[in-house]
Amino acid sequence: MAEAYFYKVLRKRSLTKEQALQKLRHYCSYQERCHSEVKTKLYQLGVSKTLWDEMIAELIQGNYLNEERFAMAFARGKFKMNHWGKRKIEFELKAKFISDYCIKKAMKEISAPVIAIALSLAAVFVPVARKDSRAR
Repeated sequence: MAEAYFYKVLRKRSLTKEQALQKLRHYCSYQERCHSEVKTKLYQLGVSKTLWDEMIAELIQGNYLNEERFAMAFARGKFKMNHWGKRKIEFELKAKFISDYCIKKAMKEISAPVIAIALSLAAVFVPVARKDSRAR
């Protein structure tokens, strides 16, 4: 079994720069990505590390990759859909090696008025314990 995998890896054809770039364009078009996710994908595709910076620069120039846009979308999505707090979002962005400037801009995306609205909506949907009108 291990031999079959080994031969499969050896027979795997390497991608040309243009083929890898096309796969990355598709990868970044599907959803917002950060630089670390793209570097992981480059590693999975088997692209030489000497080409990584050049390919990432082409993705940025083609507006496929934008860390500021990623950070804002990430913060907005995790806050609204997963109900994460600001600290958890900030820690996750730091774990993805997002710059402090982008993190601050993303945190402004979920400002105090948005949090107040979310909390008021949560209060509406939480059942309130009723006082029993009968005295015991």
